[in-house]
Amino acid sequence: MVWKPHVTVAAIIEREQRFLIVEEETSNGLAFNQPAGHLEPSESLIDAVIREVNEETAWTFTPEYITSIQLWRKHPDASSFLRVCFVGSCSDYQAKQILDDGIIATHWLTRDELAAQKSKLRSPLVLTTIDQYLAGERHPLSLLKTFLDQE
Repeated sequence: MVWKPHVTVAAIIEREQRFLIVEEETSNGLAFNQPAGHLEPSESLIDAVIREVNEETAWTFTPEYITSIQLWRKHPDASSFLRVCFVGSCSDYQAKQILDDGIIATHWLTRDELAAQKSKLRSPLVLTTIDQYLAGERHPLSLLKTFLDQE
């Protein structure tokens, strides 16, 4: 068997000490998460996070830097995820846009409000990346290079 981690992206978007969070249906019930999702074929990581934020929140996202690149697995028999977490700002909210399947609502929550929902977080990475952001962890977008369809 070939081991292949799922490549995902996530976005931290903060305004006035509140973070843009999605409430979504999962196989384990409702969960809170950053806007996030899977990398699609022929897509750069930056394009993926812009698309995911828009599909899940109806906001236009502008990535500014990376807070972390994480390899996460819940337990040895679970899938592994390679997750790139971006930080940026959003603009141009489209209130009438239909959100992705499974997205129930979006919320602007403080770090403490999220911590109070710890059992409902999609993964421990939600709080981990917010804490990394609050601690000032910042890496330039230029770390990422895309070489698709090149020999």
